Amino acid sequence: MKLVLFGATGMVGSRIATEASARGHQVVAVSRSGQSPVPGVAATAADASDTAKVAELVAGADAVGSACVPPRDGSDPREPFLALNHSLVEGVRSAGVHRLVIVGGAGTLEVAPGEAACDQPDFPEAYLPEALAHRDALTYLRSDVDDLDWTYISPAAEIAPGERTGEFRIGGDRMLTDAGGQSRISAEDYAMAFVDQLEMPVHPHGRMSVAY
Repeated sequence: MKLVLFGATGMVGSRIATEASARGHQVVAVSRSGQSPVPGVAATAADASDTAKVAELVAGADAVGSACVPPRDGSDPREPFLALNHSLVEGVRSAGVHRLVIVGGAGTLEVAPGEAACDQPDFPEAYLPEALAHRDALTYLRSDVDDLDWTYISPAAEIAPGERTGEFRIGGDRMLTDAGGQSRISAEDYAMAFVDQLEMPVHPHGRMSVAY
């Protein structure tokens, strides 16, 4: 499989690139820096908000992945992140690629039926703008993108570098927690779940979640 991965140098993106490459897939790592996150993986510099450049880069790919994150410069990230996702989708459409897998946010996961984590009064204020930006992107996919085979993958509430265990659970819109009530996943195991979905999509046109 040829995978074009945007946001490939971040914590999650670099691990997706590593996992996909280790499984023998051809990975093109795209980031603003143009650096390769993995030795031997082709890399190029581009911005996912450039529709024409996205279309150029993904032409001929079997799948497109996005590990892009909302702006973290203190500004309101919602409008620019939604615009980025619009541009990404339009570029993928223009290139005739149908498979799109996106790294999502955990704040949109439900902690009770119809109640998202980001809507709870105790949700950390520092993370709220990014959570709302991710919700905007998911709403856009659900309402306006019915012509692509997309999957939006939300991690657990806590995701950080760790071990690649291969032991995790897959869910849907509900936040998964362990026996102690914690919602956790390593970036390495998240990457495994992400590449699994690229290879064998079982959550088309929808959101899935990953946690221990």
